[in-house]
Amino acid sequence: MKIALLSVMLTLINLSLNAQSGHSPALETVAEFGKHQPIGVGVAQENPASPRRIFITFPKNKENYDYALAEIVNGQRQPYPNAEWNQWDSLKPQERFINVQALFVDQTNALWVLDPANPSDEPPISAGIKLLKINLATNQIEKIYRFEDLPRERTGLNDVQVDTRRQVAYLSDPKRSAIVVLDLKTGKSRSLLEGDKSTKADPDFKLKIDGQEVKDDKGKPFSSNVNGIALTRDFAYFYYRAINQTKLYRIATEYLTNPALSAAQVASHVETMAETGVSHGMVADKAGNVYLTDSPDKAVRYLTPDRQLKTLVRDSRLLWPDSFAVGLDGYLYLTAAQIHRTKRYNNGQDKVDYPFRLYRMKLPN
Repeated sequence: MKIALLSVMLTLINLSLNAQSGHSPALETVAEFGKHQPIGVGVAQENPASPRRIFITFPKNKENYDYALAEIVNGQRQPYPNAEWNQWDSLKPQERFINVQALFVDQTNALWVLDPANPSDEPPISAGIKLLKINLATNQIEKIYRFEDLPRERTGLNDVQVDTRRQVAYLSDPKRSAIVVLDLKTGKSRSLLEGDKSTKADPDFKLKIDGQEVKDDKGKPFSSNVNGIALTRDFAYFYYRAINQTKLYRIATEYLTNPALSAAQVASHVETMAETGVSHGMVADKAGNVYLTDSPDKAVRYLTPDRQLKTLVRDSRLLWPDSFAVGLDGYLYLTAAQIHRTKRYNNGQDKVDYPFRLYRMKLPN
């Protein structure tokens, strides 16, 4: 009886300490990366009883770079798919990672790696823009798409989702405020909703975190057009939004993939789904929930299929929560990039809470 009472008391003490620190027990640390900033995350879609495979992207910068894409093995980063692809070698942009951004593991368990080739504080390297398909069973690159039919000097791809049924990839392009639809069979792409009100940032919207506007070292306010995207597991709907506005939009994929429709006809099918506040990354689960990060409130929210906006986790460690992945183990994985705490947005001062971390939380029942 005394042991049981002591256990209850210790649990209450831990809950109290978590509440005082702003930490939620629902948010678990999966891995730590020191001063290496995590951006994209992918989790293999394998038997949940087997050891999970987790992949992380890291931006190329001169201060802390060794791998652009790593697999987390026993808590340590290992270059993936090999060391050669991760070499700092801008002279071979087609055969090296230049600045990997997003990851996506599709329903066939293939890993898709998006390299917009735009290293920090350097001009984009258009010859290096690419999307790789990697077979996770063999760890071999099966296909590389290079977007040669896009205006690559004006393109800034950000996120990717893959429809294995239609053999189509959807990508956000904040630089052109457009959605890119890539035919995986032909390699040809089409840009849609370019400059549409649903893909553009609100010029009057100022991103504020902890009461301060996010501005870079040149005084330029942070702003992003269409950024986070999510594809429902049945491939029926594509969700998207800009960071610098508050609305979430969607469009049925049948309209995005119909080449007979004009740009105006496609735009006519866009739906406004909810007022969600600020959000960066997005992802959908098999239940039809769409998850959204929330930097100002340090939270993860989700929109249910019946359009209810709910909070999954609120935690002070969610500093610029960035990218999601859904695991078959019933967890939602999430990187915290802390972009607003880097030197660029703090007049040269490093305010990052090291180490950088990868978190996970249970999916709602």
